[in-house]
Parts: sequence; structure tokens; C-alpha cells
Amino acid sequence: MTGPGLPSVQRLTYYPVKGCAGTDTASAAVTTIGLAHDRTFMVVDAADGSFRSQRTEPAMAAIRPTIADDGSTLRLSASNVDDLLLRVVPEGSRRAVSMFGRPVGEGVDQGDEVAAWFSEVLGAASRLVRVPNDFDRDGWGETPGKVGFADAHAVLVVSQASLDHLNALITARGAAPVPMDRFRPNIVLDGCTDAHAEDAMRRLDIGTVGLAYAVRATRCAVPMVDQRTGARSGPEPIRTLATYRREPQFDNRVSFGMKAAVVRRGSLSVGDPVSATTAG
Repeated sequence: MTGPGLPSVQRLTYYPVKGCAGTDTASAAVTTIGLAHDRTFMVVDAADGSFRSQRTEPAMAAIRPTIADDGSTLRLSASNVDDLLLRVVPEGSRRAVSMFGRPVGEGVDQGDEVAAWFSEVLGAASRLVRVPNDFDRDGWGETPGKVGFADAHAVLVVSQASLDHLNALITARGAAPVPMDRFRPNIVLDGCTDAHAEDAMRRLDIGTVGLAYAVRATRCAVPMVDQRTGARSGPEPIRTLATYRREPQFDNRVSFGMKAAVVRRGSLSVGDPVSATTAG
């Protein structure tokens, strides 16, 4: 995609604590593991270090983290407890952590006070860990890249055209449309002519950032969680996605959006044009 009518960045969002609410931003620095401050922290089970997720803890969606620009402090807000201002520990005691039953390395433990805060909010003994400065984890897919505490890829890209198409199908069934935040993207593209155009994008140049296609984003139960309230609100959009977005190579799960690796660090902003090289 080149020339007039290029897609552009409609929205940028990072998620300071994996599984918790996102923060929209007008511009972002992009590192090898994604947007600055994206999934810098992760809540884990206090006993075995396994990650906590909206898949089993939908209330996490309503926890609002706010991180300082320099990453030195993290404010946490939830409806049932007082806010907590955490002074971030970039290096210190570490604990082994895992995702989906597989070890992914170590995280820097952020201390007892924030552990007690998350334990109270979620009703289960929890710890908060930070990505260590020397963290080194590989992604996978067509362009694997590097990844921090995101599930397996640095950046999630979704187009507005894809959501518009999905919502047209949902409303035709008599159900309510869903907002973009159900899919928790990092980059939302405007100006794509076709729904799911992001699936075909193999290289994206945005601002001074270079991204490369890794894999279509398969979806679990999280898009059925209301991201404002932290309550499950299914069966949409998974029910409708299941009628046309099955991925046989991934156990017939549904997909929505594209996951990408960072191949050139830099910065990008809302409104930036997107130059994309497509497959085929």
C-alpha cells in the first residue's frame, strides 16, 4: 500500500499491567518488545508464579494502572479498595514466572504492599512482577521478534474496517455491537478499504518504526469481557467470529487482528500514515 489514501494510525494503546486496563496515548516510543510501558508488569499467583489473566479473572479489566512517563511510579485504581501509588523497583528480588503452563523467565518482584493490594482486589494470593531490564524472550511466527510479558508477540494491530465488518454481522443477528477495546489492540488503523486488511500486511512502516507480520491473532474468552466493568458479557463477539474466522491450523480457534514483531525501533503517533507491503 503506497501513495494517496494510505491507512493511518487511529488509536494507540499500551497496557502497563498485563490483563488490566489500557492507556490511550497520542504518541509512543517503540522498543524491541513493543510500545513503551506495554505489559511492563504482570500479576502472578503467589505460590507458583503463573500469570493471572482476564481469561479466569475478568475483574482485572476494571483495574486502572497509570504509569509515570519515566516508569518510576505506578498508580493502581480499583472500585473496591483505595488507590495505591507504587514506587517501581526496576531491579531486585526475582521470581520465576510462567504463562500457559510454560516458564517464560523471571520477573522482578515489586514488594509486599502491592502484592497485598492485588490479593485483596482479586481475592487470591498474588504478586506483581516487572520485566527485568535484561529480559530476553523470543516470539514465534513468520517474523518471531522479541517479546516481554505480552502473550507471545510484541504488537497487536487491528483495523477499524475489521471491527465495522464484525459489528455489521453482529447487529444483523440482533445483538449489540462491541467496542474496539474488547480486543485490546496496541495499534488501530483507519482508512483500510477492506475488512481484515491487516492480515495481508507483511511489513508496516509507521513514523520511524518498522513492524513485520508474525501471525493472525487467535482469540480466547477475553473479547467477551466488558473492559469497563470487568464483567463477562458474552457470547459476542466470539459467537459471530466463529461463523467466518476459524483458524484450522490453530485448533479451529477464531482470529481477529494481526500480531507483529518490531524490526526497527523508533516512535509513532496517532495520525501517522502507514506504508504497508502486503502478501501476494
